[in-house]
Amino acid sequence: MKKLAVLLFSVLLTQMLIAQEADTTMTFEEYQPESTLVVPGEEITSAKFPFIDVHSHLWRMASMNLTETTAEMDDLNMKVLVNLSGRSGETLKAMVDAAREQAPGRFVVFANIDFDGIDESGWTERTVAQLQEDYDNGARGVKIFKNLGLTVLDSEGNRVQTDDPRIDPVWEKAGELGIPVLIHTGEPAEFWEPIDNTNERWLEMKNFPDRHRGDSTRYPSWDVVMQEQWNVFRKHPETTFINAHFGWMANDLARLGEHLDEFPNVYTETAAIIAELGRQPRFAKEFFIKYQDRLLFGKDTYRPKEYHTYFRVLESDDEYFDYFRRRHAFWKMYGLDLPDEVLKKVYYKNALKIIPGIDESLFSNN
Repeated sequence: MKKLAVLLFSVLLTQMLIAQEADTTMTFEEYQPESTLVVPGEEITSAKFPFIDVHSHLWRMASMNLTETTAEMDDLNMKVLVNLSGRSGETLKAMVDAAREQAPGRFVVFANIDFDGIDESGWTERTVAQLQEDYDNGARGVKIFKNLGLTVLDSEGNRVQTDDPRIDPVWEKAGELGIPVLIHTGEPAEFWEPIDNTNERWLEMKNFPDRHRGDSTRYPSWDVVMQEQWNVFRKHPETTFINAHFGWMANDLARLGEHLDEFPNVYTETAAIIAELGRQPRFAKEFFIKYQDRLLFGKDTYRPKEYHTYFRVLESDDEYFDYFRRRHAFWKMYGLDLPDEVLKKVYYKNALKIIPGIDESLFSNN
């Protein structure tokens, strides 16, 4: 009886001790440690040199108060914003007109291509004519969205490849007009990989399951999608292309370098991949110096405060600072500390070379 009482007391005491201990289990999303590291460095809220953002989206540009937007741009030292979401026809014209009336010289609008009816007779001729009209109305580039090569289908439900020959005259027309084609093809390669504990983009695909491309019955492989884009670059050497998002090779800069070596008509830009650069500052700095004549500044989503991280990664030598969106990067950032001349090329000089009609006097003091 005495032994039983001792045993019961021991069990009860153990349970009480366990109950007093804090529950330390948590999910990956809940774990948000605050760094205790104390190192030099501070937020950069305005770019060291004036810059052109070649990758932005202002879907409501025709009805926006662009005076307010330019005030935000001034705070960032952004002289020109390229709106890639111009669409076409009267919609595009209204955007161009709004920019000219409210903020002359501060905005550039790119046209978009409508692939509906691509297998209808006369689609190619109509599309080329529409691009000429959009150019006449002020478009100074073409933006191709990622649906081409992934989800654009013809009338029979077949996937339209990026290198579809029916589109060739459109690429040729852009070259003839002297305007660049900024083309977003595919997604990060991790979006094709299993959503498991080894996938760096697990959190993003948990939050947005429709971004996963692993279903081979619906999507071609990453290599197939990208090869089709590269076929276009190879086939149209007289057209200037801007391969969006570092061509989804910011995590393999050596491969991106080989890509740029192969295609002298291709530039690339930093939109949505700054987190990849911020975790490899030494190698990325070498890459920027080597390919300084082919790189452009882009951000993607227009959120002014997020530019601060871009400036800090490109300009500073700061260590171990935060990125602004955890689903893209659960790691910390480090500054590349780029030389001034490289920064100037990335921020505006390279864009001035390939996007027509930008007022160079906006940059004359630099």
